[in-house]
Amino acid sequence: MTVIQDNSASPTALPSNSGRARIMALIATAFILLLIGYGSYWALVLRFHEETEDAYVQGNVVQVTPLVQGTVSQILVEDTDTVKPGQPLLTFDQADTELALAQAEAQLAQTVREVKTLYNTRAESAANLNVRLAELARANDDFERRKTLQASGAVSREELRHAELAVGVAQAAVSAAKEQLASGRALLAGTGVADHPNVLRAAAHLEEAMLAKSRMTLYASVGGQIAKRNVQVGQRLNPGTPLMAIVPLDQLWVDANFKESQLRNVRIGQRVTLTTDLYGSKVPYHGRVLGLAAGTGSAFALLPAQNATGNWIKVVQRLPVRIGLDSKEIAEHPLRIGLSVIASVDLHEETGRPVTAARVAPQAALTGAPLASIEAAVKAKIAAIIAANLK
Repeated sequence: MTVIQDNSASPTALPSNSGRARIMALIATAFILLLIGYGSYWALVLRFHEETEDAYVQGNVVQVTPLVQGTVSQILVEDTDTVKPGQPLLTFDQADTELALAQAEAQLAQTVREVKTLYNTRAESAANLNVRLAELARANDDFERRKTLQASGAVSREELRHAELAVGVAQAAVSAAKEQLASGRALLAGTGVADHPNVLRAAAHLEEAMLAKSRMTLYASVGGQIAKRNVQVGQRLNPGTPLMAIVPLDQLWVDANFKESQLRNVRIGQRVTLTTDLYGSKVPYHGRVLGLAAGTGSAFALLPAQNATGNWIKVVQRLPVRIGLDSKEIAEHPLRIGLSVIASVDLHEETGRPVTAARVAPQAALTGAPLASIEAAVKAKIAAIIAANLK
């Protein structure tokens, strides 16, 4: 039996195998080139950057609280309003404080008159002592004269006894006058009317009343945007009650939560590029690494994680790295607290201190305009009252 082999399929199989091999070679070449490209990109770029999407804008939230008790009479701002340092925010009813101020002014005036009377009484006591000394001298003269005449019988023994008693009475009157004068001097020693302790105490009460009156209006200690206003007209408030908050939008920073393994080469002062979901990648922000938090987020949580259990699983922790922002960029594209941020740290700079090093606190991390002082007004008021009651 003759077997006939059909070799008609071999010419077509050879080209198919060679084409498949060529495609596999191209794929392998592309894969190798991709690996080489990625390796080069990692060696030149990626290994010098640490990036995280777990980053958020943070800032100071300045609470506005009253320092005195009062009833709200007027509210001058609302949520989202922008205020300047020193701008009034709300006022309290001032009827009680005006009454207390009037009482303090009257008390100071009365005290000045009382102290002035003490000075007059001291002069009167000195004059009274001179009178008593003169009476004592006259009583001594009478006694000595009668003592001389008693030998001749011109003066009776009884009259001499009366003269002797008169000397004792005059001496007692002198002693009383001296004590009265010493008491007056003790009350006034080393002082004038203006700096007498009683006057200073009354002046302190007046200053307290004027200070309470000045606190009937609450002013913004810093500039920023009003948030969390929870006070209404007519509400009776106690000192320390939170009324609203002011967020200084020009003093913001970013807390970027990096993994522990990402912080080996991060140093203070390294440049950071940031983008937000609000503006997108077309509006980049530039900042600097300022420091590292004292602990992980879980360590400061309200309910810290308890890892001393049998079912312990290691979880890589994240630590908040504070990043300072460029104030000009914030002014051009304002941010808000809590916005999501993508932060990328440039690790090329290696001269700074490690991020784990202690950060030196700046002299004024949060600054604001000082509130108007009433010291000058208090001094002027006290001086006017004292001068008016010394006439």
